[in-house]
Amino acid sequence: MGDFNLTVILDAIRRSSGGLSRVELAQIVGLSPQTISNISRRLLDQNLIVEAGKEGTGPGKPRTILRLNPKGMYALGVHLDPAVTTFVVLDLVGSVVRHARIDTPGGNDPSAVITTIADQIGRLVDDSGVDRDRIAGLGVAAPGPIDLDNGTVVDPPLLPGWDRVELRNALSTATGYSVLVDKDVTSAAVAETWAGGPSGSGSFVFMYMGTGIGCGIVLNDEVVRGTSGNAGEIGHIMVDPDGPPCDCGLRGCVKSSCIPQVLVAEAEAAGILDGARPGNSGAEVQQSFTRLCELADAGDERAVAIIDKSATLVARAISVVTNTLDVERVVFGGPFWSGMAERFLEKVPPLLEGNSAARLIHPIEVVGTGVGEDVGAIGAASLVLEHTLAPRAQRLLLDS
Repeated sequence: MGDFNLTVILDAIRRSSGGLSRVELAQIVGLSPQTISNISRRLLDQNLIVEAGKEGTGPGKPRTILRLNPKGMYALGVHLDPAVTTFVVLDLVGSVVRHARIDTPGGNDPSAVITTIADQIGRLVDDSGVDRDRIAGLGVAAPGPIDLDNGTVVDPPLLPGWDRVELRNALSTATGYSVLVDKDVTSAAVAETWAGGPSGSGSFVFMYMGTGIGCGIVLNDEVVRGTSGNAGEIGHIMVDPDGPPCDCGLRGCVKSSCIPQVLVAEAEAAGILDGARPGNSGAEVQQSFTRLCELADAGDERAVAIIDKSATLVARAISVVTNTLDVERVVFGGPFWSGMAERFLEKVPPLLEGNSAARLIHPIEVVGTGVGEDVGAIGAASLVLEHTLAPRAQRLLLDS
């Protein structure tokens, strides 16, 4: 119970932008002043919080404000996307201390990619200058599907050769850190709750725009992972009955109609993009998709039409999700998001409103991520902070 109360207090301080006094903490979390005082002392001794001055203008003694100590704990994050792999060192308040980005190594050899990731992590920690003893662990955001319990990547459609790769164990052995693995879309949602500000509160879906498209789900400030950790797989929602055939046997699914690889192929077939790409790796698709978005921004009507059509189709998929979950917000982000942001933020909100079952009761806000384009890696690092510090019901269970 003591550890649970500690995490409740730490979480309350984290969620307050200006910090809280012990009196305010007692009012918010419902614990006795003595319990608040004892736990605050433990947190101060562990350097997880600091006393940040005094406040008070009325009668009585000024109150000492408690805030998180950014240097009290760090976490490492890796986002493995088929196109690009991103690395961050995150401090306790969710700020990026150091980051790096590389094209994801090609080929179908997971062990070579894992070795590269481990080498990059070592270099990143050295460059960051942080105290290694204060690094709580390493989080990894990977494409789904995953086996959450075993930290295994299970044959993601856009990473050939990654069939049941025990990523958690391999990286733990290679780096020496405790490792957590979660789905990329879930990690992005976690990042939004930890570092996104107002867009990361309440109930929302995080629309992850990467090599694939998926969604992370947060309901009443709780991240929803599903039975096996694979919630948010929307690739087979049908958005265009007359669209291209999908490998599931249907036509016009998100996977066969909306992902960047499909849009690039459409642009190449129409002569908008040069179709002489040397290959079809994630990095090459991203380069071509970036060029397509640049042409749209420059006013190329054919490029605009492709991006706008994808916005319409993606909005249909989002409508299915938002009507099912009754959320208040849709947050877009991911490694491919920045290129399409302007067109999507113009096109999606009215389409979403028109299809909203609850439009006469509440609006659905549509925003870009408050975290930035490193949201996947920041989310991976936030997994470590969430696991270590966030209040969880399991902490209340007593050993039998």
